Amino acid sequence: MEEGTDELIDHEIYLRLAKSALEKNPKFKETYQHLADIEYKHYELWKKYAPNAEYKLSRITIYFVLLLRQVLGASFAIKYLERREHATIAKYKALESMIPMEDKAAFEEMIHDEEEHEITFADQVQGSSVKYMSFIVLGLADALVEISGIHAGSLGICNRTELTGLAGIVAGAAASIAMASAAFAQAKQGFQGSASLSAAYTGASYFIAAVILAVPYFLTSSNAYAIGASLTLAVVIIAATSYYNAVISTKGFKRDFAELTGIMFGATIALYVFGTVIGILTGIRP
Repeated sequence: MEEGTDELIDHEIYLRLAKSALEKNPKFKETYQHLADIEYKHYELWKKYAPNAEYKLSRITIYFVLLLRQVLGASFAIKYLERREHATIAKYKALESMIPMEDKAAFEEMIHDEEEHEITFADQVQGSSVKYMSFIVLGLADALVEISGIHAGSLGICNRTELTGLAGIVAGAAASIAMASAAFAQAKQGFQGSASLSAAYTGASYFIAAVILAVPYFLTSSNAYAIGASLTLAVVIIAATSYYNAVISTKGFKRDFAELTGIMFGATIALYVFGTVIGILTGIRP
């Protein structure tokens, strides 16, 4: 029975998270164990209707979520599981009319668990890094737009990939310091966290993104290949950042991804045209 399998998989995931050596926080371990108990109770309810069914655990799903926990943190792993519950809730409600009267109370409690309890517990395991996610996103978003634009403008002026790459790194170093300073000042205005860490996250994410975007310009002398590879890397970073933010904040992914990608490409085209005009007028560009 598919419903029982889903609950058993979630039970196994939470149980492994509770026993994981990675988790040092006793509160987190207690939260995982509680979630595991809830999921097993849901599994037992579904098993009543198919006592002889074989419930096979998806090892791929289990190991994937454990990998998310290891790489992206506890908050992301829990929020990722929470997103899966939306489809589960809709599926369960479609079966509500088929539930016997004696199980109605248990079924309604299960729906309530899926809708409320896991959201509450997910908020309890907010990792310290999550509060700084907005600063990381700020650094990455600005870098992707600004550095891509600087690359395009420089390429339009000098028409040389290695100089374009250097321009991006130098501009990235300067801008990362400016961004870090702005983030520090912003965090001092009532932010519930370290202003120094906020500045570090913002500046580091900006500079790392600038270096990544510059790498293709040192690997080829072809303008088309260099800018194409750099923009491809930028789109990948935008997709990863937008998805992470969508999971953590429970917002939509497509809109944020489309908006930032559109702004980046718009700035790239505009600055390439601007740089080309400047290069021709000044005689720098042959």
